[in-house]
Amino acid sequence: MKKKGSILIVDDDEYILISLKMLLEEYFEEVHSVNKTSDIEKLFDSNSFQVVLLDMNFKQGETSGREGLECLGRIKILDSNVSVIMMTAYGELNLAVNAMKQGAMDFIVKPWENERLLAIVNNAFQLSLQSSEIAQLKSRQHVISNVSNSSGELIGNSQTMQHVHKFIEKVAPTDANILLLGENGTGKEVAARAIHKRSLRADEVFISVDLGAISENVFESELFGHTKGAFTDAKADRMGRFEAASGGTIFLDEIGNLPLSLQSKLLTVIQRREVTKIGANTASKVDVRIIAATNGDLTMLVKNGVFREDLYYRINTMEITLPPLRDRAGDLRILFDSFLRTYSKKYQKPFTEVSEKTLKVLEKYSWPGNVRELQHAVERAVIMSDGLELTVSDFNLSHHREQQPDEFDTFNLENIEAWAVKKALAKHSGNVSHAARELGLSRGAMYRRMEKYSLQ
Repeated sequence: MKKKGSILIVDDDEYILISLKMLLEEYFEEVHSVNKTSDIEKLFDSNSFQVVLLDMNFKQGETSGREGLECLGRIKILDSNVSVIMMTAYGELNLAVNAMKQGAMDFIVKPWENERLLAIVNNAFQLSLQSSEIAQLKSRQHVISNVSNSSGELIGNSQTMQHVHKFIEKVAPTDANILLLGENGTGKEVAARAIHKRSLRADEVFISVDLGAISENVFESELFGHTKGAFTDAKADRMGRFEAASGGTIFLDEIGNLPLSLQSKLLTVIQRREVTKIGANTASKVDVRIIAATNGDLTMLVKNGVFREDLYYRINTMEITLPPLRDRAGDLRILFDSFLRTYSKKYQKPFTEVSEKTLKVLEKYSWPGNVRELQHAVERAVIMSDGLELTVSDFNLSHHREQQPDEFDTFNLENIEAWAVKKALAKHSGNVSHAARELGLSRGAMYRRMEKYSLQ
């Protein structure tokens, strides 16, 4: 079988080009040839070569090897992983040795022996593949080391959380795309990691991407990668997040914040399961499971024309809403104990007691920041406390007290209405239909009030 790869022959002698092409085409899928060094850049723009056979001299009577060495330098800049074999006359062996010092992999002497030439080309081909694999691994490791590595367990035994646990157990072993909904701080990334850990991809990488934090001008580069020289600051090839996640799971957080102009590019990747780096002419296949998340109402965004309907259906084969902490009766104490153990150990403060009064106050608090706010509150309390018992004052919740209707300075109906609309939306995780039903309003009336109070 022919090897899957590309060979380039560069020589000004047409007879040599024809002879080498006929010989190598028996063993390699693609063999290109040019008789001018000026054509090399154009070929590298549209092809990926593993081996280049390069003549040392391109002018009649020229023996200095200067043009060959200059061309060698250009080729190594175009692709540092390509293996270059110099072709030289017998009397120019010293030039070939010099070329190897400057990056050539080997040399062959004209006229050549076919068996020796094939052996050298095969060795060069394998070396190029190994170099490319190492470069890919380094690039992937670089991407992985620069993305979120947060961990944690999805803790909770409340009825609402039991529903979440059952959902995860059912969908995790499949490869279905999943959409996680819920307010900020409800643990969407923790849930995504729990799905990954229970999936058939558990031994592969999990990569988290906050789409809301990536600016539009670097979006393609971050997600899909780029080639060296693709734009001003592209000083080396870079693997994108999708390619780095291939074989594993990619978590696309805050997908509702993705600009409409970029949604089509993401949709193309999801549909074709391939990415094309900026500056590349060929696509690379990727095998990723997609878990997306948002704290907004994507159905409303679709209806308002700011989120593509086809993308919406691509990412939510399965969908679940993570409940806010205020709707997880009994879970606060379990979460509290877990966080207390973690931060007591981290800061070497062995707390042994938490009064029942303190726990009841914490349970009555609405925790608008959900589990994340509770986690930060426990960490702060552990750091700031001077005793062995945590008290209410250690949590400093007074400045977080939510304003109830009877706490308004006036009985202005608009203030009360704005508060009620905001609370209803928060209670139903941004679901406009459910919030409207709670308030006894039609969807149209709800949207008008949301617009009136700038709650969209």
